[in-house]
Amino acid sequence: MPEGHSVHRVARLFDELFSGSIVQASSPQGRFTDGAALLSGTAVERAEAKGKQLFMPFSTGHVLRVHLGIYGAWDVSTLQGDSARAGSPSAESLGAPRSTRRRVGKSDAVVDPDEPFPPAPRGQVRLRLETQDVVADLRGPTACEVLTPEEADAVKNRLGPDPLIDRGVRGQRDFVSRVRGTSRAIGAVLMDQSIVSGIGNVYRAEILFRHGLDPHRPASALDEGTAIALWKDWTALLKTGVKTGVMMTRDDLTPAEYRRALRRSGDRYFVYKREGRPCRACHTPVVLEMMATRKLYFCPSCQTS
Repeated sequence: MPEGHSVHRVARLFDELFSGSIVQASSPQGRFTDGAALLSGTAVERAEAKGKQLFMPFSTGHVLRVHLGIYGAWDVSTLQGDSARAGSPSAESLGAPRSTRRRVGKSDAVVDPDEPFPPAPRGQVRLRLETQDVVADLRGPTACEVLTPEEADAVKNRLGPDPLIDRGVRGQRDFVSRVRGTSRAIGAVLMDQSIVSGIGNVYRAEILFRHGLDPHRPASALDEGTAIALWKDWTALLKTGVKTGVMMTRDDLTPAEYRRALRRSGDRYFVYKREGRPCRACHTPVVLEMMATRKLYFCPSCQTS
């Protein structure tokens, strides 16, 4: 499932590509035809994220909300080169306009470069947003709907604080209050989007390891200083994820190891997906168990606080 850094990266990309532009919206799959009709021929005002959810207000007052969930992803195709716009001399010199396709959401990667533009829809495309030089195709989201501004605000208000939105002391205080206000296990609480926005399975496992916390410890048993430290760590990790496009959680790497970890996901984590393998700190085998239907990875020796 895409975690908070991925959705913030999508929002920043879409803000750059679509803001101020009139888009044509369609639903090649047919499951979002009515919603697409409300958006088509209108201008995107901006794109913004909170946690794992993307919000795009349009000039009509409608707001597109997308939650990628476990399987969702965007394919984004743009004409090659900053000057290669449809109908421009540089585009004509290419013969048929060509594009580069990127997949964003699960990961950022070039999927099929140098294809005809606009590309034909592939697979079950729930929503296509298109301008003369950009096409974005949405597949497999958990949620894709058109809301009023009031309805969009209500969704945002149900979410816990996001360090990139709720900055400063106010966001920190909100997080601390929500975490310490429940007796549920901290391993479950960090995955609860009404407590804190954007943390998924990877960041949950890694943040708990970085602070030596037993995932089963009641969240209410955390002292204020520990809760503040969790918020600050999540803030730093989220900013790194947005900057690099990857979930980098290890802080024990040399510069050369860090560069390699940017290319190899298995080198980025302390415990995530390392069940049965030696803990990087103490060599105790990493444990895998289920918590609230999700896989939980932790070191039983290092995480005892």
